[in-house]
Amino acid sequence: MGRYDFFGYRRENGRVGIRNHVVILPLDDLSNAASEAVANNIKGTLALPHSYGRLQFGEDLELFFRTLIGIGSNPNVAACVVIGIEPLWTAHIVDGIRQTGKPAAGFSIEENGDISTIASASRTAREFMQWASERRREMCTIEDLFVSTKCGESDTTSGLASCPTVGNLIDKLDPLGVTTCFGETSELTGAEAVCASRAATPEVRDKFMQAFNAYQEVINRHKTSDLSDSQPTKGNIKGGLTTIEEKAFGNLQKIGRKTKYIEVLKPAEAPNRGPGLYYMDTSSAAAECITLQSAAGFVVHLFPTGQGNVIGNPIEPVIKLTANPRTAREMAEHIDLDVSAILRREMTLDQAGDQLIEVMLRTCNGRLTAAEVLGHREYVMTKLYRSA
Repeated sequence: MGRYDFFGYRRENGRVGIRNHVVILPLDDLSNAASEAVANNIKGTLALPHSYGRLQFGEDLELFFRTLIGIGSNPNVAACVVIGIEPLWTAHIVDGIRQTGKPAAGFSIEENGDISTIASASRTAREFMQWASERRREMCTIEDLFVSTKCGESDTTSGLASCPTVGNLIDKLDPLGVTTCFGETSELTGAEAVCASRAATPEVRDKFMQAFNAYQEVINRHKTSDLSDSQPTKGNIKGGLTTIEEKAFGNLQKIGRKTKYIEVLKPAEAPNRGPGLYYMDTSSAAAECITLQSAAGFVVHLFPTGQGNVIGNPIEPVIKLTANPRTAREMAEHIDLDVSAILRREMTLDQAGDQLIEVMLRTCNGRLTAAEVLGHREYVMTKLYRSA
């Protein structure tokens, strides 16, 4: 077994997951109750209630479909039951998930009612759950791994140590063929020129600037020249980050010193150019960003935090690290890796990166993250504009 090998679940399409969920996926908010009832009936399944799914259109509807199909298709999901109010959209999601080769089934409530739908879906979920329980992990290489990252509740320690630790990991694993992803468009404000310079080609640089400028247009359209209370947040300011520019340059440390990103992805869009670092146009809201990245097929997430963030995700395990000694002490149950020794000069950045790789591989092998143990399953869909 090589240094970076791990044991994962190889799916029908060749992708590798590190968890083995059977998901009960509501198509729309009206189907949440039935989905949660099925999950209550069939132990071990995972319902993912959300607030959207009716009267969406255009790019907003495309993002909605892309997200739901992506969640069901994520390699951490072994099988998926989809429940919707009506059959056409339900079938569209099921068909998209089935393209991966994994088991998926759909049930619609119209003309059936909750009780009948719950009974039928429960029978299928029971079959899927027992089938998934016999799947076995196999040895996989680091090239099979898809890793995403964002940061949250940042402070001065984030840009100095915890974000650079993630960057050190990416610089080490990128040459080995790992697929990685960063985003947070709004939190690159002030550092956008430097971020643009890290693009692998002029075409990728231009795509990044188009995404960034589109965000700026939204701010200008709503006549919002002041983002106080949002960028930076009160927690950021308390932690010593007084401007969005300070926050942005710390945020950018997560992509390392030499790795270049090879493509710009739409929200929830799967990587399309092979191994490498990708930029995804996402919100900086933690639950939204990680939901979009999990919908794009990323299976493990690295989350540096300064003041302390409790974020988790139901599909993609979230590994939280901090360099803030107070956070590591007072919120220890939320932290998977303490790298505050960097600031005391008791640990080098290389050592911290190696420790993060070790924790990540242990998580890939089945170790539960702090968020998983505590039951944090934050899952938030992104909506682009108001419904029809």
